[in-house]
Amino acid sequence: MTNANKPKKRRVYPPKYREERARLIRKTRPWEKTTGPRTPAGKAAAARNARKHGLRSAEVAELRRVLRAHAARLKSLTHG
Repeated sequence: MTNANKPKKRRVYPPKYREERARLIRKTRPWEKTTGPRTPAGKAAAARNARKHGLRSAEVAELRRVLRAHAARLKSLTHG
């Protein structure tokens, strides 16, 4: 088995460590400082995110194509 195929083990952090990290994150509030992509290249890359994994993925596009074909066939059979 290669490293690429090995399941990744999650690191288990002790509760005290997690509480301290949560406190620090709440203190700095990084979510208030994020701006998202600013450059045209960054915006274009962010716009492509859903194409690979989301509702515009190749698998979903193929599923939609098959469903449209089935719907057209069903319509032709029922409205003859």
